[in-house]
Amino acid sequence: MFTRMQTLTTEDINKIHQASMAILKETGIVFNDDECVEIFKKSGAKVEGRTVYLTEEEVMKAISQAPSSFMVKGRNPEKNVKLGGNDFALLPGYGAPFITEPGGHQREGTFKDYEDFVKLVQTSKSINMNGFLMVEPSDCAVDAAHLDMFLAGLFNCDKPLMGTPLSRKAARDCVELLAVAYGGRDKLMDHPATVSLCNSLSPLQFSEEMASSIVELVRGGQAVCVAALIMTGSSGPITIPGVLALQNAEILAGLTLAQLVRPGAPVIYGSTSSAMDMKSGSLSIGAPELSMFTSFTAQIAQHYNLPCRSGGGLCDAMMTDAQAGAESAFALFNAINSGVNFILHTAGILGGYISISFEKFLLDEELGAMISRMVRPTAFSDETIDLATIQKVGPGGHYLTEPKTFKLCRKEIYQTGLMNRQNYEGWQSAGSKNLEQVATDKVKERLASFVAPDMPASLKADLLQKAAELSGGAALKIKA
Repeated sequence: MFTRMQTLTTEDINKIHQASMAILKETGIVFNDDECVEIFKKSGAKVEGRTVYLTEEEVMKAISQAPSSFMVKGRNPEKNVKLGGNDFALLPGYGAPFITEPGGHQREGTFKDYEDFVKLVQTSKSINMNGFLMVEPSDCAVDAAHLDMFLAGLFNCDKPLMGTPLSRKAARDCVELLAVAYGGRDKLMDHPATVSLCNSLSPLQFSEEMASSIVELVRGGQAVCVAALIMTGSSGPITIPGVLALQNAEILAGLTLAQLVRPGAPVIYGSTSSAMDMKSGSLSIGAPELSMFTSFTAQIAQHYNLPCRSGGGLCDAMMTDAQAGAESAFALFNAINSGVNFILHTAGILGGYISISFEKFLLDEELGAMISRMVRPTAFSDETIDLATIQKVGPGGHYLTEPKTFKLCRKEIYQTGLMNRQNYEGWQSAGSKNLEQVATDKVKERLASFVAPDMPASLKADLLQKAAELSGGAALKIKA
C-alpha cells in the first residue's frame, strides 16, 4: 500500500530503541512512590534513592509478557471491546476543566454536564467505549468526585469504561466498585472492565499518583495505558526523534512496572506528544507534528507488539468552527489510519484540552463514524461486483429501482445524522442552520430521549453504599 506518511525503517526503530535503553540504563527514571521503588529493587534492578535504572534485558523480558491484544468487558457483554491488532476503540474527551457553549463562551463544568456526556456515549453509534473525567465537575466534593464520576459511568452506560487513576486511593476505589458491579474481584482477573490512563511526568519521572495507580489497578486485574505527553523544546528535546526516544524510555519503564506487579497484565503503549508553540509557549495539539507523533508512536508500539494509544479529534480552536473541524479531522483520521487501538479524546475537545463542547462531541462522533466507514474492508467477489445486474441495466439505464439497490442502500452508503446533504433550497427550508446550530438541536434530542441501561435496583443500592463507605464522609452527588 502506498502512503506519503513516513514509514519508519527497521534501522530508525532500532536507533530509537537503543537511545531509550541508554537513557534507562545510564540516566535512569524517577518513580516518586516508595512501593514502586521496592518492586524494582526486588526484581533486581539498580536503584539509587528513587531513581531506577533498567537494562535492555530487564525491559524486554517484562514487556514480552504483555499481551498483544485483550478484551475489555462492559456490563453488557454484547458491547465488549477488543483492543490490539486491527481492533480499536473510540473514546470521548478527557480532563477538560471547562465547558464551551455555542458561540465560544466558557464556563465551569458541573456534575450534570458529566452525566450528560455519559448519556451521549451510551447513545452513540461510533463511540464504543466510555471515558472518565470527560469534564472536571466543579460542584463535586474533592474526596468524592472520582466516585461520583465512576458511578455515573456505571449507572448511565453499559459499555466498557475508563478507570480512576487520580491517586492510589482512587485506583483502589475503582477496583472496589468494580468488584461489586461484577460480582467479586476474582471476576475481574481474566478480562479487565476498565482501562486507566497513567501518564509519565516528563522528563523521566512518574508522579506518586500515577506510579501508585499503575500498581493498584494492575494488581486489581485492570488494564493501564502508560502514556507520555512531551512538548518539543519544553519537556523534551526540540527534535521529533529526540522526543520519540525520551517518551519511549518513559513508557517502557511504566510498562515494565506493570509487568513486575502482575506478569501478563494487559497494557497499552500511549502518547499524545506534540509541539510547543514557540510564540505562545503553549502546547499545540492542532499542529501537524501531533499527527506525525501519532504515526510514529503507532509504528513503535507495533514493533513491540503492543496495543497503542493516541489522541483523536484534537484541536487548538476555542469554539466549534472551521479550525476545530479541520484540525480534528486530520488528527482523528491519522490515528485510525495509523492503526491506533485506543483513541482517547475522539470527541469534544477544544482549546488544547482546556474545554469540551457538547456540539463538538457530535461533530467528532460523526467524523469517527465516517472514518470508520472509510477503513472498513470492502469484499471483492462475484456477488459484490454483480456483473449480472450491470449487464441487465446496460447502456443508458439506471439502478435506482433494482432490488439490490433497495436491499443494500442503507448498508452500502454511509447515512449521516449530522452533516448537510440537502440542496440550497432544502437547507433554507430547514432553517439555514450552521453545523453548530444543528448539533445543539441534536444534543437536546439525544438527551431528552435517553433511557438508562438496565441495572438491578439492588446492585445500584450496593454500589451507592460502597461508594459512601469509600468517600470517607464526603457527600456524593450521584443519585440512584
